[in-house]
Amino acid sequence: MYNILIIDDDLELTQLLAEYLQQNTFAVVVENKALHGIELVKQGNFDLLLLDVMMPELDGFEVLKQIRSFSTIPVIMLTAKGEDYDRILGLELGADDYLPKPFNHRELIARIKALTRRVDDLSSFNQVQQLDLHGIKIEDASQRAVVNDVEIDLTGTEFQLLSVLMRHAGHILTKDKLSVDVLGRRLSAYDRSLDMHVSNVRKKLSQLGIENIIKTVRGSGYLFKLDAE
Repeated sequence: MYNILIIDDDLELTQLLAEYLQQNTFAVVVENKALHGIELVKQGNFDLLLLDVMMPELDGFEVLKQIRSFSTIPVIMLTAKGEDYDRILGLELGADDYLPKPFNHRELIARIKALTRRVDDLSSFNQVQQLDLHGIKIEDASQRAVVNDVEIDLTGTEFQLLSVLMRHAGHILTKDKLSVDVLGRRLSAYDRSLDMHVSNVRKKLSQLGIENIIKTVRGSGYLFKLDAE
């Protein structure tokens, strides 16, 4: 059974959401105060976090920034409908996915299952799976990526993205394939989440001196270069 934490100040919504998730075999804890929610995440007893953007004590962005300073827990941001800025900012700060309010409960379950399935897939390796390209070393079992003995601070989704790209180095991967392999769902129209995750990985590699290794192939997708330029 997966343990889910909901941080949202909407009492009525969180009660209904918790009941629905429990009916779908998830264990749920609801916290309506942002600071208390951060402390719960620090305890490390949760598999996934549902985080609202609009909260009075601290907004979801600040909560996410604080959580990402000590945890890579998968995070789905719950954003106001039509607020593209909120979704993009959430992804830039390290959210794994987002869902606009009001949302279909079945869609939420699908997003949760996609993220938890990714974690299960990575933890199911019986042997350490490693890869080393252009000075980037990845280890699937521990979800670690290292450049010159310096660990890259990646979220779980960013690690999965880098791993998939590296394992297909030299081959163009379509956005549809990457979305399925990394996010666990087909790419929908106007969905920029995959592009934002790629941008985040590029920035973090750049900070460690790895430039232009992930190429955008216009009209096709992305390519991790096999040969360094």
